[in-house]
Amino acid sequence: MQEDITMWAYESVFYQIYPLGFCGAPFENDGEEKSRILKVIEWIPHIEKLGASAIYFSPVFESDTHGYNTRDYKKIDCRLGTNEDFTKVCEELHQAGIRVVLDGVFNHVGRGFWAFRDVLENRENSRYKDWFHIDFGGNSGYNDGLWYEGWEGNYDLVKLNLQNEEVVQHIFDAVKYWVETFDIDGLRLDVAYCLDQGFLRRLRQFTDSLKEDFYLVGETLHGDYKQWMNDEMCHSVTNYECYKGLHSSFNSMNLFEICHSLGRQFGPEDWTLYKGRHLLSFVDNHDVSRIASVLTNEKHLPLIYAMCFGMPGIPCVYYGSEWGAKGDKSEGDPALRVSFDKPEFGELAEWIAKLAEAKKGSRALNYGGFRSVVLTNQQCIFERACEGERVLVAINASEEPYTAHFDAGCGMAEDLITGKPHDFGAGSELPPYSAAFWKMEK
Repeated sequence: MQEDITMWAYESVFYQIYPLGFCGAPFENDGEEKSRILKVIEWIPHIEKLGASAIYFSPVFESDTHGYNTRDYKKIDCRLGTNEDFTKVCEELHQAGIRVVLDGVFNHVGRGFWAFRDVLENRENSRYKDWFHIDFGGNSGYNDGLWYEGWEGNYDLVKLNLQNEEVVQHIFDAVKYWVETFDIDGLRLDVAYCLDQGFLRRLRQFTDSLKEDFYLVGETLHGDYKQWMNDEMCHSVTNYECYKGLHSSFNSMNLFEICHSLGRQFGPEDWTLYKGRHLLSFVDNHDVSRIASVLTNEKHLPLIYAMCFGMPGIPCVYYGSEWGAKGDKSEGDPALRVSFDKPEFGELAEWIAKLAEAKKGSRALNYGGFRSVVLTNQQCIFERACEGERVLVAINASEEPYTAHFDAGCGMAEDLITGKPHDFGAGSELPPYSAAFWKMEK
């Protein structure tokens, strides 16, 4: 079991912003300094109203284009403003009780990164040549007269040598600077599945020494997440298995799929994979189509959020999706990372705010396991239980009402979403397209 020292993250609801897009910055770094990042401050009342207690910023540091091709780890991207601007943003967020997690892009840098520029200029004579994986006898896609390893063959993302001590210290120095300057509370580690695992262990030790409740969440896609999520590495990872299960379960009207994944990950049996762990749950993010563009039935939109908030994990909402904004990956990444003039707070956002309050206030929803109680193609009820608190998460994805008959182990419950009492006496009726979080009476 994981230590509970980073409880704040396990009891949080995250809000993700992709700053360069959110702030309407030009795609290419034009070198022009503009304090666009201050826009976040205008959105703080909205983020509070939504019930988010932590914010995850995609890359904010000086880069060539999209943020993941870093030029300078200690400088806020000039398209977003200055370090002073970002310090102000972090201060305002902290004053509002919102924690700050930054994107740590440590696998690779951009071609504009100062040490790589030195290599291009001085070749074999560069003192930084061992910071990268370079063959001076080869060539790159940019015709540099040398070959270097890029991330997944992308030559604009120059892979760092994380076994080089100078590189490690350069990164640690940057992280320490972020903690001291912006008082950040954690890092989301980009492509954590690519990172040298020795480096990951050292990073965890280092960040633990900076702040005892410093939170590390790794971006992972497939495989056994325990490779990167354990007491020596990341506290959490991104739950891409359930991300896929969430939308395909609703689109195929087969809730067995998501419940199978949840049972496999968190079920009561001894063999289940991630009991006691807290993965980052999401229905969309900056890398995938927005959920309102993925679901074939828009009436499932509130339900997929109820599932995301009700299942084990830490829910994360991507800016704009809380009011059903659309965006299709097939139109390229910029279509997913747009600038909205102002936030909208309609029915869906209202619903998410209720889910957030229910989740944050419930020990069972934050720390409980997973046990399937009722499961059909279009309905599911599962139990989250922890230290004397039991909550049943109930979903009806059908256009017809459904009456569930099962032994609840008590007579009455309170729906944490609506605050209304629920009587299990004559079966539990679920209206069409509905969700409930029933907190069981003792």
